[in-house]
Amino acid sequence: MLKSLKFGKLFAGATLAGALTLSALGAASAADIRLKFAGTFPVDHPGTKMMEQIKSDIEAADVGLKMSVFPANQLGSGEALMEDTIRGNIDFTAAFIYSHKDPRLEFLSMPFLVNNFDEMDSVMRNMDSRFNQILQERLNELGLVLLANNPEGFTGIVANKKPENWNTLDAKEMNIRVWSSNVIKAMVEGMGYQATTMAWGDIFPAIQSGIVDGAICCTKSATYSIFAQSDVGKYYVQYNSVSELTSYYGSQKTWNKLSDKQREVVQTAFTKASDDFFAYNRSNDAEFGKKLEEKGYEILALDAEEQAAMASWVRENIWPTMVETIGQETLDRLTSQ
Repeated sequence: MLKSLKFGKLFAGATLAGALTLSALGAASAADIRLKFAGTFPVDHPGTKMMEQIKSDIEAADVGLKMSVFPANQLGSGEALMEDTIRGNIDFTAAFIYSHKDPRLEFLSMPFLVNNFDEMDSVMRNMDSRFNQILQERLNELGLVLLANNPEGFTGIVANKKPENWNTLDAKEMNIRVWSSNVIKAMVEGMGYQATTMAWGDIFPAIQSGIVDGAICCTKSATYSIFAQSDVGKYYVQYNSVSELTSYYGSQKTWNKLSDKQREVVQTAFTKASDDFFAYNRSNDAEFGKKLEEKGYEILALDAEEQAAMASWVRENIWPTMVETIGQETLDRLTSQ
């Protein structure tokens, strides 16, 4: 009888200890913060692979953070993602930053601000550049935190037919899609095209059905993966005028909830992804040009003299029109990089 009582006490003690251990584990698990990370890159795009890398790096650091990744506009367009990130419904976003919440953000679409990958690196990726200082100031006012920028290359025109006078400013007799940017619309029209504002999600069917003749939208890599692989488009006009720039940014509401260590881990993961993504895009730009040609595309590229002439025209005629939206001070800061 005594032995039975002792065994009962021991069993009860062991059960209680086990329950406490499970309870502690459950509490530790419940303490993990689940982060929602949304993006606009297609599922198979290298940008989505970088999102998965960020998730892996953050979770591997074991600082109480877990992350769910939602690529390919699963949680909405770039505009919608920005608004939900401001509200804190989404914690982090990988997307182009549109100017619908603040017209001064139109400076992100400033054509011929940089001319090559070296300048992209020093102006757009260097977090201490005037470009990024201005961007962070604007995002702070909206309740957002800038983590890193991803200049992917230069945006060209994808077209179904070859533009007339494609290397001059003369009339092209073509209707080209532009995104919601007054400066890009003005530039495209100044280059001799007709311009129709259209959301990103409508481009593919619009070109496919002939609603528009083409679109200014994509780097060579994106043109290959999105259009050429589906046999849409025949020409790629390489104006090298506008940088394809996506950004990693987060909600200040989320950022304020994180500890210093968690912020450090998050920033490190995003910076590493930005470094890796830029290196990939830089080294593969020419390769994707070859792949486009293999798919039957003709690449129309300006020579050095034509490129310089077009850049000069845009800077003299389009840049001054941006003052109304971005302000003279911002324009002066950008042009004195």
